[in-house]
Amino acid sequence: MNENDYKLAVAEWDRYVSDYNKITNLIPANYIFDLTGEKISKIKEKNKYADVCAEVGVFKGQMVLIFLPLDEKGYVDKSIVEYEYTVLGPLKNDLRLQETKQFTVVKNAVLSSNLTKIDDNTNTTLPVSDQPILDQDIAVEAIQRWRSDGMEWFFRECTEFGGKRIFRRFYIPMEDLCHPEPKVAGIKCSFGLRYNEVYQRMLVTLIFISFQELLQNGTSPATISNTYDWAKPCPPVCRIPELGS
Repeated sequence: MNENDYKLAVAEWDRYVSDYNKITNLIPANYIFDLTGEKISKIKEKNKYADVCAEVGVFKGQMVLIFLPLDEKGYVDKSIVEYEYTVLGPLKNDLRLQETKQFTVVKNAVLSSNLTKIDDNTNTTLPVSDQPILDQDIAVEAIQRWRSDGMEWFFRECTEFGGKRIFRRFYIPMEDLCHPEPKVAGIKCSFGLRYNEVYQRMLVTLIFISFQELLQNGTSPATISNTYDWAKPCPPVCRIPELGS
């Protein structure tokens, strides 16, 4: 997508946010965004900032996420004239969420010098993750709430607030999209609806479900899925320096 199409798409979404009827025709509750491994690589290549900004637009009558190329300081890189984007569309196959937790059990026994047991205890170590993994139950609940209550959320935002509080873009930590090991084969991205304690209201989020390629038995590749952290909507959470307000 070129810069002119990007501006037109964003302006078109701005016209949609106060019109509930337009939104209901644009956003079926069961539609998702799909990011291929190739597209993720291009987003990573063009984005130098720690966070990714995905602007919402309407392009050729369809809802899109447009990934802005940000430089090291978080400003739009004007030297890049083509923006990556993905279209909201139907989910073609069942979506399987998988969450794996590993526990380590350490059992200690102490024998005295005459081989009499003087101590015996067992410790269980809970799994520790260095990835921003969102618990599967929380993710499923947010997605289901979006499916059942998403249109009611839009109706209230459109009628009571004129669409001013509806998201225009999403703030996404780069690590949600790019994982070096194991390699990400693709990402399904679903809307979710989740209560935010800070703002004391329901906010729409994006939930990333990544499909990763692993080697089984050292030979054949297998694909597993994991649920990753959720994106923050702007408004109200606006953290990109140039696009913060």
